Amino acid sequence: MKKGRKVMLIVIGLLAAGLYLSPFYIMLVNSFKTKRQLFLDTLGLPDSFNIDNYILAWQRLDFLRVFANSLIITVASIALIIIFSSMAGWMLERTKTKLSNFIFFLFIAAMLIPFQSVMLPLIRIMGKLNFLNIPGLIFMYLGFGSSLSIFLYHGFVKSVPKSLDEAAIIDGCNYWQTYWYIILPILKPISVTVAILNSTWIWNDYLLPSLVINREDTHTIPLRIFFFFGEYTKQWNLAMAGLVLAIIPVIVFYFFSQKHIIKSFTEGSIK
Repeated sequence: MKKGRKVMLIVIGLLAAGLYLSPFYIMLVNSFKTKRQLFLDTLGLPDSFNIDNYILAWQRLDFLRVFANSLIITVASIALIIIFSSMAGWMLERTKTKLSNFIFFLFIAAMLIPFQSVMLPLIRIMGKLNFLNIPGLIFMYLGFGSSLSIFLYHGFVKSVPKSLDEAAIIDGCNYWQTYWYIILPILKPISVTVAILNSTWIWNDYLLPSLVINREDTHTIPLRIFFFFGEYTKQWNLAMAGLVLAIIPVIVFYFFSQKHIIKSFTEGSIK
């Protein structure tokens, strides 16, 4: 009975994994096909693995430029989210007052507000302040990414002994030095988790950049890939190659940081 249940769980797991990985398979195999082959046999393997689509996609995307734009926006946004959210999460957990509790629950409530409901008023205000393009986009990502990040940091800080803060203050550290030299290094595992969660969203985001960025030289990768889908023709083969190029940096970042993510979850469960 137990053996049969185990086999059933394995089969269900394999089916779920296959279902989850199927879009990646479709994207990868079709990135090597011509447009004709793609429409004739979407699920089959390509006749030959040629890289013409990747060369064309690289050239038409102006990949180095849009990659640099996406990288600047993502790295700057993640750095600001980590610094400000970790400071806020630390102080809100350490300061046990009605005001700090209210501010914390205000951040939690902000996670329930859909972006679409504040989208147009926000863009109008940012436009009047002449604060669009890359700087304005980074500022907005900081605002939209802070709520969940503060929630995660707040929960993790509970496992950090308050005696560390007190010892640092006794040794002559001010609040900033206590945060920078004592607290922030301890928060490294959850910081990597926050970075992963926000980087995948920011790197792949299309809607907010399409509203904020109004100069072609500051386009991100998702914005430029959209040009493969015209009014009268859709270059799916080039789009698939462009998407493969776009997700490679995220996959590399994830594999290099996955041990920190596992560590953050295991430490949180033990403590």
